Amino acid sequence: MTAAERARELRALLQHHDDLYYLRDAPEISDEAYDELFRELRSIEADHPELVTLDSPTQRVGGAPLDGFPTIEHAAPMLSLDSDKEPDALRRFDERLAKLLGEPPTYVVEPKLDGLSIELVYEQGVLVRAVTRGDGRRGEGVTENVRTISSLALRLRDDRRPVPPFLSLRGEIILRIAPFEALNERLLAEGKSPFANPRNAAAGSLRQLDPQLTASRPLDIYLYDILSAPGLELASQREVHQALTDWGLRSNELVESADSVDQVLAYHARLGAARDDLPYEIDGIVIKLDDLAAREGLGTTARFPRWAFAFKYPPRREVTRILDIIPSVGRTGVVTPVALMRPVEIGGVTVSRATLHNREEVERKDVRKGDLIRIQRAGDVIPQVVEWVEEPGRERSEPFRMPELCPSCDTPLVERGPYTVCPNALDCRAQLVGRIVHLGSRDALDIEGLGEETARLLVDQELVRHLPQLFDLQAADLVELEGFAELSANNLVAGIARSGDGAEFARFLYGLGIPEVGVKVAQDLARAFGSLANLRQANVEQLMEVRGVGPRMSEAVTAFFAQPDNAELLDSLLDRVSLQEGPPVSTPAADGPLAGLKVVFTGTLPTLGRRQAKELAEAAGAEVTGSVSRTTGLVVAGEKAGSKLERAEALGVTVVDEAEFLHRLEK
Repeated sequence: MTAAERARELRALLQHHDDLYYLRDAPEISDEAYDELFRELRSIEADHPELVTLDSPTQRVGGAPLDGFPTIEHAAPMLSLDSDKEPDALRRFDERLAKLLGEPPTYVVEPKLDGLSIELVYEQGVLVRAVTRGDGRRGEGVTENVRTISSLALRLRDDRRPVPPFLSLRGEIILRIAPFEALNERLLAEGKSPFANPRNAAAGSLRQLDPQLTASRPLDIYLYDILSAPGLELASQREVHQALTDWGLRSNELVESADSVDQVLAYHARLGAARDDLPYEIDGIVIKLDDLAAREGLGTTARFPRWAFAFKYPPRREVTRILDIIPSVGRTGVVTPVALMRPVEIGGVTVSRATLHNREEVERKDVRKGDLIRIQRAGDVIPQVVEWVEEPGRERSEPFRMPELCPSCDTPLVERGPYTVCPNALDCRAQLVGRIVHLGSRDALDIEGLGEETARLLVDQELVRHLPQLFDLQAADLVELEGFAELSANNLVAGIARSGDGAEFARFLYGLGIPEVGVKVAQDLARAFGSLANLRQANVEQLMEVRGVGPRMSEAVTAFFAQPDNAELLDSLLDRVSLQEGPPVSTPAADGPLAGLKVVFTGTLPTLGRRQAKELAEAAGAEVTGSVSRTTGLVVAGEKAGSKLERAEALGVTVVDEAEFLHRLEK
């Protein structure tokens, strides 16, 4: 077999397995077997660059940074939708359509995904360009970045349905809630401002000039409309969704038909009730006339089609007042303005603080001490200040300005882009407090009782001046401190000692707070290198061999270990902490009893704590997620299992109890 023939065979195989994994939830091979096929194709293409094609899976990984995005005209206008939150507006839309059509309309209803609208153009079945919505007539060409989305077919399937020579599609690029939270956790760990919500994170990720950075963020995409396809004959929106699926594209699984406004309202209410359990953000539903020929007759206005309507959900927002704006120093030295607010309940949670991200964000929103403000829980995760509310006749305070000196150590602050940073990494008390809290956090060494208040007390009393001194504490040092008695002092010292005696390498690594290294990356690095000594000696190329580790992350890790102050800190820590290490494992749990399965835990298990259950599942090769979807392979349900169990049953996902879960592990 020639190299060209083998490359074609490998591309077809990888596309087949992508389709099974992302669209059918029925993988036939392990991740490791897939990776082996991928590596073989990449090797062939490296030896024969002339064999590289636009639809090759190797083109997903991202190329060189771009100079900018070109402006590209859409194949057909990408209009916005008429929308409202009131049922009466929906009824008027229905009555208008019934009058124009001369009969009651039949609709297709689907979730209104809160993401970034995109046009995809396929020629001869191959993706040739991707364009953001822009002004509806033209947008930015982001083709290289869109190619990195794993769930998107670079070449359409034609074995179930012929593919038109030219096909322009409309879809929505999203970032699901679980990876959004993980991304924000990583950004916070790096001392960077988190994204306000999943939509902003998706948009920010897609519009990176470096496709490698886009590739590092798990964007997803749903397709829902055909903008242009000369010669294609379809009769209904339901056929559109079927065609998209036949071509190997992801179409939303919650699409339904509705024959009346009452059915639309019922769908809206049902989806709204399940909204908090969905794996992605929605802000309403979209109602579309099912009959495509009738749509042509109805046409469009200058702004939106007459045959579609967006029925929105009311935003989760409340109004409160800013009591003060304070600069807060994080463990990486980034100084973040934080709004202290009159406590208010929103979405079932009482909030009294909200980040204002950075000085540019404060200036853009122009929020000030004493302002009445509107806030929302962005993505139901982070309290976010939306805007200040005008109060006629009330005089506002002076605009907030970042301080010139660090509020913790009086070091002159420096500006790095939109961020204000304290460069005094070694002697800034606030940064030390942050490092102590991070090292003792649940995903790191899990030191019970070592929260921010205790960490601040230890630093203020100069019992811990450098991180390694945490492990030198004695109970006698603590009993005289406010809030401590003999029992609590002994418990904390014992907890610190236990955490440093045979600490798991991955947990210790995460606790170091290395830029770009979150919980999952720390686990992957620990498995791949086995010991801290091996990892400290690794170069960029060796780090990039680890799955999920790209150039930027590799450079951040090597830079951390190369810095003399960090090397001294590590040596001092290792004099006090023993690590539980092992030999490098390149393919962890590849043949484990749960290899390749996505597992969700819900309810209270009889004997296992949630973290213990998660660790057991991951050791057996599973990926533990927080929400149930069609890609979920197993749900382990305990007492008082709620909506996740109901969703699993509705989707036909296998549900087991703790006993069966443990039995499967024994296999």
